[in-house]
Amino acid sequence: MPVYKDEARSTWYASFYFTDWTGKKRLKKKRGFNLKKEAQEYEREFLSKSQQSCDMLFSSFVQLYYEYADSRDRVSTLSNKKALIDKHILPYFGNKKLNEIKATDIHAWQNELMGKTFRPTYLRSLHSRLSAIFNHAVKFYDLPSNPCQKAGVMGSKKPETIDFWTLEEYQKFIPAVADKPRSKVGFEILYWAGLRIGELLALTPADYLKDKMALRVNKTWQKVDGEEVIGPPKTAAGNRIVPIPAFLGKELEEYMGMLYECPEDERIFFYASKHFFANEIARGSKATGIKKIRVHDIRHSHVSLLINLGYDFMLIAERIGHEDIKYIMETYGHLYPQKHTEVVQKLEELKS
Repeated sequence: MPVYKDEARSTWYASFYFTDWTGKKRLKKKRGFNLKKEAQEYEREFLSKSQQSCDMLFSSFVQLYYEYADSRDRVSTLSNKKALIDKHILPYFGNKKLNEIKATDIHAWQNELMGKTFRPTYLRSLHSRLSAIFNHAVKFYDLPSNPCQKAGVMGSKKPETIDFWTLEEYQKFIPAVADKPRSKVGFEILYWAGLRIGELLALTPADYLKDKMALRVNKTWQKVDGEEVIGPPKTAAGNRIVPIPAFLGKELEEYMGMLYECPEDERIFFYASKHFFANEIARGSKATGIKKIRVHDIRHSHVSLLINLGYDFMLIAERIGHEDIKYIMETYGHLYPQKHTEVVQKLEELKS
């Protein structure tokens, strides 16, 4: 691989021809390398990528993977993927060649992560991200096999425990944050309607369907790299109409009445964020002495309430916009263990 010395700048540069995706031969030139071997490595990596060869650095392939995902994933989804990959995967595999990474390398990576205090669900998510990258290489770049499959998974899809508030705990909490209307009404919607935080933050006045006493959920709000992004719900099932109790509709109407000329397409909670509600949970928990939970756990609290009221999993899945009923059953079925006690009591009554 010939590279050249730039005598005027005392640096090296690479200059070579390659064939682009249209079949046209093109000249590629890159200057500014301090060392000859750096220029040679650049040419080698560039040609490997352009020829779709797996004889490239893992970090180079990840960039190709990002380019592929950029036109297919939601902005927020891709941002979350990049955050996990850049933080926990690239530092370990970035300088290894894609086709030289073995199952033993995956095991070493897994062992390092499992030695930390990550939740099992987080570990499974990291493993899934790495495996998805190798699957992409197998499918489109003729990598012989996915080393993650041979190594086996780590972590668990199902959380070991789920934090939530009972109805009594929530009723104790809500007066402690009622001094801030957006806080109170926001939590009321999260708890009584089971919305995701992004769905709540995307609500507009037009999404309150007064004639149906319901909320229309058809978008989600998130801040990505400092920019506000409005996108579709997390899943297809996320597009839904959520009936709400009349008292919640009244609270929402009163809150919207306090907003100064809020247009129909303006976000109702335009001054709020996930961080705001997390801080409010901390404030309310400290004032009342109830356990502090995450913002997402308010959604768990809604599901557990419905389970406790005796509603079936299919209806719950439709209400919260979740596609996988089996996941709902496996994740939430244990939240109210007293139900098992009630079953035993009923059986005792039948015998007596």
